[in-house]
Amino acid sequence: MLNVFFTVDVEIWCGGWHDIDARFPRAFQQYVYGKTPQGEFGLRYKLKQLKDRGLLGVFFVEPLFATRFGLDPLAEIIGLIQEYGHEVQEHLHTEWVSESTEPLIALAKPKRQFLRQFSLQEQITLIGAGKRLIERAGGGVVSAFRAGSFGFNRESLTAMAANQIAYDSSYNASMFGPDSGVMPGQAIFDPIQYDGVIEYPMTVFDDGTGKLRHVQLGACSNRELEGLLLQALETGRKSFMMLSHNFELLNTSRDRADLTMVKRFDKLCRFLDANRDLFRTSGFRDLAPDIVSQQPPVLTSPLWKTGHRMYQQAMRRRYG
Repeated sequence: MLNVFFTVDVEIWCGGWHDIDARFPRAFQQYVYGKTPQGEFGLRYKLKQLKDRGLLGVFFVEPLFATRFGLDPLAEIIGLIQEYGHEVQEHLHTEWVSESTEPLIALAKPKRQFLRQFSLQEQITLIGAGKRLIERAGGGVVSAFRAGSFGFNRESLTAMAANQIAYDSSYNASMFGPDSGVMPGQAIFDPIQYDGVIEYPMTVFDDGTGKLRHVQLGACSNRELEGLLLQALETGRKSFMMLSHNFELLNTSRDRADLTMVKRFDKLCRFLDANRDLFRTSGFRDLAPDIVSQQPPVLTSPLWKTGHRMYQQAMRRRYG
């Protein structure tokens, strides 16, 4: 049985940083509910589809926007997630630090995109602030964390431990992971314990071109996803960490459903439901961690599947 983490990073963006107070109400509706002429395809759609299939999702919620717009919108997001029985954890986009109505740290400006750009003490403060916001908004005790854009470093793990956060899922071997200072000289593909935190890395794979790619719903075809899940099971992996976003079933303008993505998500849910004797959708609460002593080889996907995905993506851009 393979633990599959279907994780969703829940974020609100206003299409830039100019005039965000006026833009926020519309952005919130777009990103959370995603109402389109075809129906609603935002956060609630994903929550319901997972629940209807008896699958558990982990929703990493970005809370720092509440330091600008108040706790009520954050509580609305968390309430939706809990209504459908899924798990709330913490996600941090530090771009919001400079937008807070009250300074979170002494040097809030200039804007810094990645958590790793902050000192250890600043990271402790920011992670703690995000955790308290989620808990105040009704999200329960935060036990897992993911840095925005995977932009973490080794000090981030120390900062999590200082905030009593047991699990991290920021390590991505295809992005900032290798130079994060965590296990230098070795790529991490399966869970480890490091600096007092258990790291559950993003699942990555070689797509046949020699480059690593992380497993994201919006960037992998169903053929790739299903093949990689089966390969991870067959090779004895301890976990399979997938990424999605609350807005990923919408087109880039957030005004219409991306029907290719809707079908991909539905097909993935049906695959996991039909194979629940092989795959268990898991969360971090009450998790019995299975830590490896030796890292497994990287997962691979044949080049023809990559070609099929690229064709599919081209059709999405042309007709989406």
